[in-house]
Amino acid sequence: MADLRSRHNGTAAVEKQTHSQTGSHHHNNNKALDKEASENGKPEKSDPMIYIIFVSLLFDLLAFTIILPLLPSLLEHYRQNDSSGLYAVLTDRVRWFQQLLGAPDRYISVLFGGFLGSMFSFLQFVASPIVGGLSDYYGRKPVLLTCASGIALSYLIWACSSNFALFVLARFVGGISKGNISLCMSVITDVSSVKTRGRGMALVGVAFSLGFIVGPMIGALFAIFSDKSGSTWFVLPSLLAFGLAVGDLVVLACCLRETLPKEKRVKEISSALSYGLQLLNFSAIFRFAAIKNVPKKDIAALRSIGLVYFLYLFLYSGLEFTVTFLMYHKFGYTSMDQAKMFLTTGVIMTLLQGSVVRRLPEAKIKGYAIFSLYLIVPAFVVVGLAEGSRMLYAGMTLFAISTAFAVTCLTTLVSKYGNDDQKGSVLGIFRSLGALARALGPVVGCIAFWCVGSRITYIAGGLLLIYPAVALQRARI
Repeated sequence: MADLRSRHNGTAAVEKQTHSQTGSHHHNNNKALDKEASENGKPEKSDPMIYIIFVSLLFDLLAFTIILPLLPSLLEHYRQNDSSGLYAVLTDRVRWFQQLLGAPDRYISVLFGGFLGSMFSFLQFVASPIVGGLSDYYGRKPVLLTCASGIALSYLIWACSSNFALFVLARFVGGISKGNISLCMSVITDVSSVKTRGRGMALVGVAFSLGFIVGPMIGALFAIFSDKSGSTWFVLPSLLAFGLAVGDLVVLACCLRETLPKEKRVKEISSALSYGLQLLNFSAIFRFAAIKNVPKKDIAALRSIGLVYFLYLFLYSGLEFTVTFLMYHKFGYTSMDQAKMFLTTGVIMTLLQGSVVRRLPEAKIKGYAIFSLYLIVPAFVVVGLAEGSRMLYAGMTLFAISTAFAVTCLTTLVSKYGNDDQKGSVLGIFRSLGALARALGPVVGCIAFWCVGSRITYIAGGLLLIYPAVALQRARI
């Protein structure tokens, strides 16, 4: 903790020096007001751009999550009506995997959805560091607008997807455009001081929680009340998602100011994109090899946090994905029962992120990150041992509490590192590690679930999650 406080003081000094030498007049005025407020004993005010990013993310995530409850119905629709032949080809591959695992036939659509999700996450893995690098050269706003335009286009293609190939193309365009999340975090880092950064990252968590509560509920209503006998039943929800994406685009175009001044940007595009080619070498991502001209101890800290984040999300996403199997296969939960469970966990996360997490002092961020990583261990062990709904709800409640803190705190920790012209790159690589974990985790989780059973999978996964917690506790950050 002493090391953390000393780094806090050093980082604050560097940031004050940097902002005094460069940056816009408006930004300097904000800093002066924050300093005056701090000296008067008042808390620093968050930059208004943080709330613009919150609204943008909320629009984006509502649009993104509408499709989740519709996926089984969409896959069934394309199974019966695909004129491209792609569905039949992919089904043969998934059926081979399903038979290899010994999973029941009724889960083939869930496995199919899982592979589509893994493809989406892998595209995010490829896109995030490239988008981050481009934003370090061109600025945040133009790249963010490009990503938002690509996301809106993906929903428009979905609305026009008369066959499965067009639907997959829509998911491809959406996945490759999803670098907007890491860019939003870069904007928050640009406009935040050390003391207010945690609040901004917590608001990102609130946007995620609200998006994943309200969006699926909207999608579920479409799933329940749509007449699926028609060939265009999915057009209305896809156009709603498109409308939300356009709303996001309007908010960004009209309300967001550029947060990375020209004098703080990287000077050469080749430098900004140098790590794009390194995507072919996964070890370069884990080593943050593209981040140059920073102290060795900062690189060591980035590597430590990046590895912890990857291992955590790899195990977490694998176990999280198979919870749907568990609730249906072991407890006989209907779709409504599962919706109640996810609503409960979503509300817990929203309340914690909106109240506790966003008010965490900078010096306690690492401590709470460690706490959240340790808490996920009993969460999954309890879920694995559960024989009734009470115990399952207890485990999922611990899961929600842990989730509310973990990613937000880790993102806040990593956002401290790198020079001003590298923040997009740092957060892009960090987000890329998370996307890679989410691409691989569900596949490994499925294999374990169907090969060794739910109890062993959850207990073993929970115990393996001890390692990221210990690693973060020992890391010098």
